[in-house]
Amino acid sequence: MRGDRLVSILLLLQAHRQITAKELAEKLEVSERTIYRDMEALSRSGIPVVAERGKNGGWSLLENYRTTLTGLKESEIRALFVPPSSQLLEDLGLARTSEEARNKLIASLPEMYQEHAKEAWNRIHVDTSTWRNRKEKINSFDVLKNAIWTQNKLKITYERADGEIIDRVVEPLGLVAKGSRWYFIASKDNGEIRNYRASRIVSAVPTAETFKRPKDFDLARYWTSSTKAFIESLPRFEVWAEVSPSIVSRLKFTDRFVQIASIGDQRKEGWVPVKLLFDTEDEAKGYILGFANQIRVVKPKELQNKILNMARAVLAFYRDGE
Repeated sequence: MRGDRLVSILLLLQAHRQITAKELAEKLEVSERTIYRDMEALSRSGIPVVAERGKNGGWSLLENYRTTLTGLKESEIRALFVPPSSQLLEDLGLARTSEEARNKLIASLPEMYQEHAKEAWNRIHVDTSTWRNRKEKINSFDVLKNAIWTQNKLKITYERADGEIIDRVVEPLGLVAKGSRWYFIASKDNGEIRNYRASRIVSAVPTAETFKRPKDFDLARYWTSSTKAFIESLPRFEVWAEVSPSIVSRLKFTDRFVQIASIGDQRKEGWVPVKLLFDTEDEAKGYILGFANQIRVVKPKELQNKILNMARAVLAFYRDGE
């Protein structure tokens, strides 16, 4: 256990110009006292670790000291070789490059670990495509990919969810894959960062003007925060209902945007009480009507009448067509 930690400290020192004992302790989840003892152990083993005191001090390696030690454990090798989504790699044009890099990386490992690496690739497969393989068409994906590396501003034409078309000059910051759907992250001139569904970008044209990428921008951290804020801002329409036991499993695995907040115990008369969460009342009406006499709304009471009126309208429509 300590040997693994010493290797981790060495690699962290090699990756950072200088790092404090507190930072090392937080990264390795040990006390600062343990870090000081580990530093003494590294020093005794001949590793040239240097401590600089003061406000801006910390631990570092002597200049120009490097080690070829990788210290990879079996679990780390497995983590490293878990295959990424082949679909997303193809979208990025990196499928073949990824395979070549994997083969080179396997060849660089000690022989005793090579089989473990190959097995990780053979036993786990990541597929982010949908069952019906409905892939979104992205008109300017190559332009978006290039712009996040060249840091050229883009003039984009974007279609909003309501159908409105807007033109905007943006500073490309990154691409995020949510399932099999791509989102383009970019900032406006005022520094505001926005998410754009890549398939709704009608066109994207690079400008001659470049920009400086914000040094403190972390794409993964931003996306986590943005996703959380989006979920919290979603409207909620709550429905208390009773359902037939025969559809309980279907409720759990529905592909519609509905959340099952709670499922109670089956009552004597055979119904199962549930609480359902929808984005809007219209979503609730369409969803519940689709189950016909298998869902009975308890509240809100007014929803019962609205679904009844929808059912009557459907019945009248087909009667008139006879």
